[in-house]
Amino acid sequence: MQYRIDKRGSKLSVLSLGCMRFPGILGRIDLQKTEELVMRSIEKGVNYFDTAWVYPGSEEALGAVLKKNNVREKVFIATKMPLVLLKKTSGDDDFERFFNQSLERLKTDYIDYYLLHMITDFDYWQNLKKAGIEDWIRKKKESGSVRQIGFSFHGPGVEFHKIIDDYDWDICLIQYNYSDENYQAGVKGLRAASKKMPVIIMEPLLGGKLAAGLPKEAVKIFKRADDTLSPAGWALNWLWNQEEVTSVLSGMSSIEQLEENSRLADVSAAGMLNDRCHAVYKSVLEYVNRACKIRCTGCNYCIPCPKGVNIPGSFSAYNAFYSLGFIEGMKQFVTSTGFISEKSSSPGLCNKCGKCESLCPQKIPIMQELVNVRKRMEPWLLRCFGSCVRAFLGRKRDKK
Repeated sequence: MQYRIDKRGSKLSVLSLGCMRFPGILGRIDLQKTEELVMRSIEKGVNYFDTAWVYPGSEEALGAVLKKNNVREKVFIATKMPLVLLKKTSGDDDFERFFNQSLERLKTDYIDYYLLHMITDFDYWQNLKKAGIEDWIRKKKESGSVRQIGFSFHGPGVEFHKIIDDYDWDICLIQYNYSDENYQAGVKGLRAASKKMPVIIMEPLLGGKLAAGLPKEAVKIFKRADDTLSPAGWALNWLWNQEEVTSVLSGMSSIEQLEENSRLADVSAAGMLNDRCHAVYKSVLEYVNRACKIRCTGCNYCIPCPKGVNIPGSFSAYNAFYSLGFIEGMKQFVTSTGFISEKSSSPGLCNKCGKCESLCPQKIPIMQELVNVRKRMEPWLLRCFGSCVRAFLGRKRDKK
């Protein structure tokens, strides 16, 4: 494993484990498989584990595994304060409540990297300062319960620069990949922030779309250039090639993914890509940009929808329709929006309440995009078919 250094001289593995997508079974985290994944990650040299208060069951699972195997001191834990859940009049009591809950879940008495989750603009940060966040941070760092402080960013690049210049941050987390080079903080934000602090990368595969959701033509381009390297490998190498990147979060959910990614991390190095490689990315991007209609990463912040719409599933199927073809797109749509189950989660249920848009880190105009998805993916014949199937299932249930 390769390592890069943070402000305090700690060595952070260039590959980190994002804990939002731990292995699951029947909608719950599979603790046995998660333990295997976490412990194998540590064996491979991964030492940075990223979770958050809002990831269901994630903090608890990570804490249980680390305590059971007595490896807490071998790793760095990063978790996040759920700013979206703070009261408008938040102060120390509110900050303390969420922080203590994270400590309890993680079964630890300190957090290595505590991040303010999803800061979107400079005004947001100013409001936190007015609520006393700076004094609260100072006390936590003095007590040793927080070793380093940072933030995750989801907003315009100009706001990012204001935020990193306004406070002595220890670390930051940004979305960045070869298809998002100028999105949100972007390459300019990466370079500016790296002069002040370590920069951790989230969404390196854009929610898996740069691994398994690429257009067929794009996959062929990668394969012709190097048939030993997967699309995911190409995406990770693009990041490790940049010296400003400290570590790359990968939401690995299987040992196979871990083995591949750690093998690449072992030989990664800044400046390892040549002009030929950069030309390959440029060719791939032409197809990616043409096929991807909605830049949803599948983070699931927008759900649960009050009306039960499967927003990420609808968007994923819509993108698959264009990148992978009609059959794959419709198969995903039918299975993810309830056309073969009694209860629908169709985009047609949206009542435009706007809750989802207020939570979306990507600032996607979700309500309008759901209209677009329905027009493309739910022709009247399919809607009639879905209604008939659900009615049949309902009658069948009533007879039981």
